[in-house]
Amino acid sequence: MNVPIRYHITGRRASEIAESVERGIREGELTAGTRLPTVRSLASHRGISTATVASAYRELRRRGLVAGAGRLGTTIAPRVPPSPRGRPIVPAGVVDLLSGNPDPALLPDLEPAFVSLPRQPVLYGAAGSDPELLALAGARLERDGVPNDHLTVVGGALDGIQLALQAHVRPGDRIAVEDPCYPGIIDLASALGLAVLPVAIDDRGPTPEGLARALRGGAVACALTPRAQNPYGAAVDAERAAELKDVLAHHPAVLVLEDDHAFDITERGCHSLCEPGRARWAHLRSVSKSLGPDLRLAVLSGDATTVARVEGRRLLAAGWVSHVLQRLVVRMWSEPGETARREEVAATYTRRREALRDALAARGIASHGRSGLNVWIPVAHEDATVAALQERGWGVLAGERFRIASARGIRVTTSRLEPADAARFAADLEAALTPQPSRLS
Repeated sequence: MNVPIRYHITGRRASEIAESVERGIREGELTAGTRLPTVRSLASHRGISTATVASAYRELRRRGLVAGAGRLGTTIAPRVPPSPRGRPIVPAGVVDLLSGNPDPALLPDLEPAFVSLPRQPVLYGAAGSDPELLALAGARLERDGVPNDHLTVVGGALDGIQLALQAHVRPGDRIAVEDPCYPGIIDLASALGLAVLPVAIDDRGPTPEGLARALRGGAVACALTPRAQNPYGAAVDAERAAELKDVLAHHPAVLVLEDDHAFDITERGCHSLCEPGRARWAHLRSVSKSLGPDLRLAVLSGDATTVARVEGRRLLAAGWVSHVLQRLVVRMWSEPGETARREEVAATYTRRREALRDALAARGIASHGRSGLNVWIPVAHEDATVAALQERGWGVLAGERFRIASARGIRVTTSRLEPADAARFAADLEAALTPQPSRLS
């Protein structure tokens, strides 16, 4: 239901009106669903032309702050682009199962790689992507059956997704995303002025029915995760990949974006939906989970047009990803025993995740998490469950920030949860979910 406006919009120029609405959103006076005045009524109230108000509303819509609602007019968007904010605070004495970080103890030592870096500085005019890094990445992609004819280096998975979207879509377009979904994707879509269409997922990834529904609804792009989906832990298998490819075959112009962010730390194979004959696609592999979040680097494989446009847009902004970072990745990927190290890291994360799921199952608590660092646990009351677990010494995330239309839940990051502690967490969660008898006065 739309909320009528109680906020006084100021300004006589389009930029001033837009700034006034943005300030109201930032200060919490204008919340999701708040209905703004019609163009005609606001113009009359401010004594300005309807063209000025219409221009202000267009700018707000372009930036994802408002949405059109047909006859209901213009309303504040359900999820506006985020302002800078800190991460959730973990109180002292509370175990951090909410940050989504890898285990620092399982990250490689960077010092030997730093020592071996070339002394020759990289100057303007150098190639944006390190050829040796592209060769190493291309070999890995080929082993996984992902096309690798056109590659480039971007500043992390989300950076690559943003550049690929900007290369093909425009404000007002629709994008299909998994539900529940990594919040950064939803925030990015909102910042680009895109309307989000949810795609239901299960343990095997996006459902064919959900993807087909979103594409029939007009989505011009879809952002999917082949494995280690955050927060649900879904992993696409061969059968599901074939089903999803059949759906996509009926929509050949749709841009397919794959975020394979955990490719180096998950035991599940990659079943990509990207095919050489597809017109628009991009498959991204970030090293943040395997080598450390501060290494803001990802390799993007895509069709020739998408890669060329991404490289062009990168040149207009950052120019290139630091060659120091690129050479660090080359050095660490080339280390003797690197393959065995990655396999052991993946096996460790699997043991920890499965230990929690086994402990939960033993108490009759359902959970999801076929791969990756996270487990999704359906709950009836997110905030109450989060608060109850914090009282017992555990920090987890409420599912609200991940959900669009899916059922409630909490996300638990298991990257540092030892199997010995999993049973204690499961017992505390069971207690948190058990209704307490009412006290009679």
